[in-house]
Amino acid sequence: MNAPRKVIKCVVWDLDHTIWNGVLVEGDEVSLRPGVVEAIKAFDERGILQSIASRNERDSAIAALEVFGLAEYFLYPQIHWNPKVSSVESIAAALNIGLDSLALIDDDPFERGQVQEAHPEITCFDAVDIGRLPSLPDLMSEVTTDDARARRHRYMSEMTRAQAEESYEGPREGFLATLGLVLTVTPARADDLPRAAELMVRTHQLNTTGLTYSEEELARLTTSPNHLLLMASLEDRYGDYGKIGVALVETTTDWTIKLLLMSCRVASRGVGTVLIHHLRDRAKARGVRLLAEFVETPRNRQMYITYRFAGFHETERRGAFVLLESDQTTIAAIPAYVNVVASGI
Repeated sequence: MNAPRKVIKCVVWDLDHTIWNGVLVEGDEVSLRPGVVEAIKAFDERGILQSIASRNERDSAIAALEVFGLAEYFLYPQIHWNPKVSSVESIAAALNIGLDSLALIDDDPFERGQVQEAHPEITCFDAVDIGRLPSLPDLMSEVTTDDARARRHRYMSEMTRAQAEESYEGPREGFLATLGLVLTVTPARADDLPRAAELMVRTHQLNTTGLTYSEEELARLTTSPNHLLLMASLEDRYGDYGKIGVALVETTTDWTIKLLLMSCRVASRGVGTVLIHHLRDRAKARGVRLLAEFVETPRNRQMYITYRFAGFHETERRGAFVLLESDQTTIAAIPAYVNVVASGI
């Protein structure tokens, strides 16, 4: 097990003198800077999301990006005359990721300085370094999974869901019922392990311990008679969310959830709670107690609250470590808006 390393989840690009040479609003005939297209495509292939933070006229800038064939790569572009500090904040909020997961590429040292003064956790790069950025460790991945390649398209599907939810008139549960959510839970297979390892590196807010396991460690756990390594996938009528969760359960005399994590993309769907209720139900069917380990980090308080609302109470606390136990006498029914499909558990 290892402490998580810094991972860049979204690269935010400036436009003038960064993606292209020239200043668009001054009527310059702009041209792409060398290495820009290669970098954008490399990041997209690795599952690194991308956006725009530019002081510019929005319609003209979007039109230029479309001419260059690049507009589709950028999610929630912030193209206006507001400060870039507010732009990067808006992008992180829209993507539901931490500011420390952002990198800004900008030619202007003043703009970079303002952003870093407000948010020192954001990584900033000078546009002159574009050619070397794809080879930097924080912008690399040890393995590129199918889920990573599809990440941008899944965020685009989520934008469609968000628009549908905004226009829906009625309670949130009513909207969720329209989605046709299907949560599939199965023991991890060999081809799941790269994605499981990737989720551990990328997921901090919805991770019950903040620790990670290497692919080799995960492979050993899949063959252990005393462990269940579970993968959770989600889909609905708008498409496939992909593999979005991991649970590691130690199955000795009692069952102990050693690790549970969920992609931030599905936080609003409540599937973390659904998975916990499923594990409670399976443990009860086998006649064993269900415990859960929690290690407090600066960002995972939500997972502690999830356990408490799911019927767990504290039995031990040592510093940041907490051991919880499920009240197996009363297990809430899984919400009707989610269909759980499970096998091998």
